[in-house]
Amino acid sequence: MAEVTVAEVMAELAALEDPKARAVNERHGDDHGVNLGKLRALAKRLKTQQELARGLWKTGDTAARLLALLICRPKAFERDELDAMIRDARTPKVHDWLVNYVVKKSPHAEELRVVWTGDTDSVVASAGWALTTERVAKKPDGLDLAGLLDVIEKEMKDAPDRLQWAMNHCLAQIGIEHPAYRERALGIGERLGVLKDYPTPTGCTSPYAPAWISEMVRRRES
Repeated sequence: MAEVTVAEVMAELAALEDPKARAVNERHGDDHGVNLGKLRALAKRLKTQQELARGLWKTGDTAARLLALLICRPKAFERDELDAMIRDARTPKVHDWLVNYVVKKSPHAEELRVVWTGDTDSVVASAGWALTTERVAKKPDGLDLAGLLDVIEKEMKDAPDRLQWAMNHCLAQIGIEHPAYRERALGIGERLGVLKDYPTPTGCTSPYAPAWISEMVRRRES
């Protein structure tokens, strides 16, 4: 399938459409009906095809965009191209895959992190915070952790859902990875109470930052 066209792939995606899968996905804000296992199998068959990925992205179709993110070359995208893509990625799954599968592997990730974190578009800003969380865990040198906690303490409580979730993840990661800031991170989480009542299945860790931090630290120390 080396020379497969966008039209051929779109026809294959249409054949994979499952109304039940679409109903489940739409409850989470994702407007596609393709089983992700089948989508990944298709991506494995297509292998890496950057221009096909660009063509699929341009369709605007959610399933096509998810597939594009699986078959693209993350390092092949220009900075401005990624910036335009994040501003156009409005469904949660496309947004998450774009950040995690593509932007995090891009040489432009740090520059975009700085630009996006302060963006007035809360969805774009959430991508910046996701990249910041990655740095908190893996490359914290040079980050102003106290400054990040200042912003979280001031803005997280009233932030829109997706941005709030990303800031909360950053708060938890600071508390988990950096003992010097753990007490403050726990205190911020307790005072703000963000996601305290989030329904969490049995056996899963609550996204409420104090519970999340405490559980992860306990696991590492046990």
